[in-house]
Amino acid sequence: MKNSVILYVISVVAGLTILSPAYANDKIDRETETAIPRSKNLYGIGVALLPKTSGSDEFRVLALPIINANYGDRFYINALQAGVWLLDSDDKRLRVGMATQARFGWDAADGKLTRGMNNRDFTLDLGPAVRWQTQYGTFNAQWGFDIGGASNGQTVELQYIKNLIRADKFKLNASLGVNWNNNKFNNYYFGVGANETSQLRPAYAAGSGTEFKLGANGSYALGKDSFVLFGTAVTRLSDEQANSPIVATRMQPFAYLGYSIAY
Repeated sequence: MKNSVILYVISVVAGLTILSPAYANDKIDRETETAIPRSKNLYGIGVALLPKTSGSDEFRVLALPIINANYGDRFYINALQAGVWLLDSDDKRLRVGMATQARFGWDAADGKLTRGMNNRDFTLDLGPAVRWQTQYGTFNAQWGFDIGGASNGQTVELQYIKNLIRADKFKLNASLGVNWNNNKFNNYYFGVGANETSQLRPAYAAGSGTEFKLGANGSYALGKDSFVLFGTAVTRLSDEQANSPIVATRMQPFAYLGYSIAY
């Protein structure tokens, strides 16, 4: 799974680097375009801490590339998401396009409540995306369809980004997210099939539900073109997810730390 993530990011970069970075004369607030604050294209590497399995209270550490960049002011990469803007307002503060996002699976043997189950596979979501920047912050929305065939599910993600600190060296954004996942998505990642049951793990079919996420992301300039990136978030699982017998805790934390170079 880790190799699949890296190959996904490399393939996206290879397809976009033929385009040179260019920023139009617009009114885009670059530092709140995404949850990670930036004013230049960033390329680096970092480590992420995330739950081992769905709802786990144990953690795994992954080394991942960190890319947050625009290409030709039309294509973009934001961590494990990549997309293209197709329609813009005159000032480019309202944009509509398509985006694809990598979604982690997990190895059942890694979790104390999932041992003996089938693994959940790495996959990709694809769907329409909207970004609306206002004087109060940035609003992002995406409707994603699992095109990798893991869950065959759908998700609707809404995100609000607000800048908290905008100093010369230190920048910090806060984000608030609401994610709706349909029954196919939830049942794949949180359900227990008839062939996956045990004495302590009954069969479970998860329906659709809504998650809530709160996060903070920052950057600190070490020099003119080098930055330390960091962030943390916590997700509150929906009732359908939290009631699963494989869920140990409803609150799911995430954190990362990385180093990047501006280009």
